[in-house]
Amino acid sequence: MAQATLSPDLIARFSAITGPAHTLTASGDIAPYLVESRGLYHGASPLVLRPGSVEEVSRILALATETGTAIVPQGGNTGHVGGSVPREGAADIVLSLSRLNRIRDVDPVGNVIVADGGTVLAEIHKAAAAVDRLFPLSLGSEGSCQIGGNLSTNAGGTAVLAYGNMRQLCLGLEVVLPTGEIWNGLRRLKKDNTGYDLRDLFIGAEGSLGVITGAVLKLFPRPLGHEVAFAGLRSVKDALAFFERASSRCGAALTGFELMPRLGVDFTTRHISGVRDPLPTRHDWYVLIDISTSDAAETATRMMEALLAESIERGLVEDAAVATSEDQRRALWHMRESMSPAQKPEGGSIKHDVSVPVSAIPDFMAEADAAVLAAIPGARLCSFGHMGDGNIHYNISQPIGADKQAFLDRWREINHLVHGIVLKYNGSISAEHGIGQLKRDELAAVRAPIEMDLMRRVKHAFDPAGIMNPGKVIVT
Repeated sequence: MAQATLSPDLIARFSAITGPAHTLTASGDIAPYLVESRGLYHGASPLVLRPGSVEEVSRILALATETGTAIVPQGGNTGHVGGSVPREGAADIVLSLSRLNRIRDVDPVGNVIVADGGTVLAEIHKAAAAVDRLFPLSLGSEGSCQIGGNLSTNAGGTAVLAYGNMRQLCLGLEVVLPTGEIWNGLRRLKKDNTGYDLRDLFIGAEGSLGVITGAVLKLFPRPLGHEVAFAGLRSVKDALAFFERASSRCGAALTGFELMPRLGVDFTTRHISGVRDPLPTRHDWYVLIDISTSDAAETATRMMEALLAESIERGLVEDAAVATSEDQRRALWHMRESMSPAQKPEGGSIKHDVSVPVSAIPDFMAEADAAVLAAIPGARLCSFGHMGDGNIHYNISQPIGADKQAFLDRWREINHLVHGIVLKYNGSISAEHGIGQLKRDELAAVRAPIEMDLMRRVKHAFDPAGIMNPGKVIVT
């Protein structure tokens, strides 16, 4: 059981590991580490440690286990579920990985990159591009999120349809265990059937089992052809039929298929600088479609033109615009990636990160829409997301003129309502953001008792002292 307070002597012992230059104790210095990106969770901590080596991480965790001190691993702190901030009313130490940011090796022949856990995602992209390779994880926070955090939350992003999430993009890990032991699993093998796959235990564990200090990530050849289009449609049902056509015609070349409502386009054009509606007339729904081909640029162009022509002829697509330059492609993706922050100026927003089988998306959304509007008349539904992999960010903006706090006070009630419908369609209450504090209690309610028991056994086996990110994911 982690202790509730830290003595000055214990603080000094931890501080000696990283040195005074990399130990934060002043409240003003610590403040940025205590709140998550959406502002839902505010924690407290007497100390932030910024180790500069794996060995320092090892010494910190060994001392934490010895003294029963809670440790909260933190990467870029870009999460949405309170998983990377310390608890209130506790003495959690924040362990920042920001100084562990070295790219250790880039191997274009083996198509891998080896990097420290604190490496910012954008730096991985740059290192891959320097050897004419692609690391496909794409997130709106890629300028600040870190690889260790991406792995700890099994991040998804906009390219899961073609490349998978972080679990599929990682070959090996280096992890410091709560005892201070270092597991070097930095294997570069695509085939390795030698016992239990320990790697998969740490991916998605949100820092509750250990600290990811290094990773071997997959690289891919950079596409020679790349086309992005923005299509207007009548309904989510038509969007699903359009996706079926795109999947059949494009196969593995279909790298993105993002669903957006008219309200989301209105929000982004109203509040995000430089964003404009690509189509001359309004449509109820939109799809951003991304096609990448490895053989030639002309292949992607022909594929996109044929897909859109056929879909317009069949009545699935009402109108479409195809980007004609890299700037235009970036602008279309910028609109999609800005859809969540564009809701903030509109007042309170109750958010859901859910997934259902792709074929069930229209029925799920129709049922959820009806239930939410019955509960909150006038609520503005702004559901968007990765239709190609079933992940919908089912977000609800407050009614115009409503009291923001009164609306947000219904967060749990509306979550329960929407998640009940998600489970009816055999979906998940957390598609890519994780569990953290926000969904911890709900996880225990929706997972089978045997699953919860197995997770508790794993937690106890790796972290018997209970020091790793306590209060997150699972309560033991």
